[in-house]
Amino acid sequence: MHTTASDGSWSPEAVVRAAAAGGLHVISITDHDNSAAFQTANAIGAEVQVQVIPGIEVSSTHRGRDIHVLGYFVDPLSDALTGHSNRASGRRIERMKEMLAKLAAAGIEIEYETVEEVAGPDRFSIGRPHLARAMLQGGHVSSMHEAFQLWIGDDGPACVPTHLLDPAGAVETILAAGGIPIWAHPPGDLVDEVLPGMIDAGLRGLEVYRPSHRRNDVLRYEGICRSAGLLMSGGSDWHSPDYGAALGDFFVESREVEGLLTAGGM
Repeated sequence: MHTTASDGSWSPEAVVRAAAAGGLHVISITDHDNSAAFQTANAIGAEVQVQVIPGIEVSSTHRGRDIHVLGYFVDPLSDALTGHSNRASGRRIERMKEMLAKLAAAGIEIEYETVEEVAGPDRFSIGRPHLARAMLQGGHVSSMHEAFQLWIGDDGPACVPTHLLDPAGAVETILAAGGIPIWAHPPGDLVDEVLPGMIDAGLRGLEVYRPSHRRNDVLRYEGICRSAGLLMSGGSDWHSPDYGAALGDFFVESREVEGLLTAGGM
């Protein structure tokens, strides 16, 4: 799940309180390329009896496709994460300006300052949901979903890959921060090609359970994890109520991710 520290629409405090209200007992805030929300989230979690696992979602690129690697049980203050977050912040600004240039070439004029204003003062990094919200507010699309579907989704004409790390580098960054690297929402058509190299780099698991996964996806990833000795994880990838889901609508049982929790010392 994500907060205003990256491309979520709610503050860390609001996310943790909503998680508690939704009946969740253990969560991890995995903002893009930073763990700035953890300290606040952890303090609120202690207050509302929600355990907050320190996490991050590290961006990488393979052949022009974004590959995201979740880091669970990381040290949020490690040199590895601090250095990565600083590099990522600068690159995300460059990427946003590149996407804005592509939109301008297609006749959709949005200033970078407008996206910054939409993102708000609390954000640590800037991302596509901020741009989608700016497009919606400017009347260029009828919904944030349409912005992604027509323009800035992974295959959209205005999308620009992050180009920050390769997948192995993302895995190594999380390991250097003492975390457990898990491949987030693995694209089905890239798994066979990319997974062996990520395992060689130290990948520990796959995100098996998520709202968008069909039953066949779940069965496939469960099978891969069992055959390769990988851990299984699951999550909602929650960003905002704008997408129609409340925190707690999707959840995993502890038995489904028992290996990951054990590996993290829980």
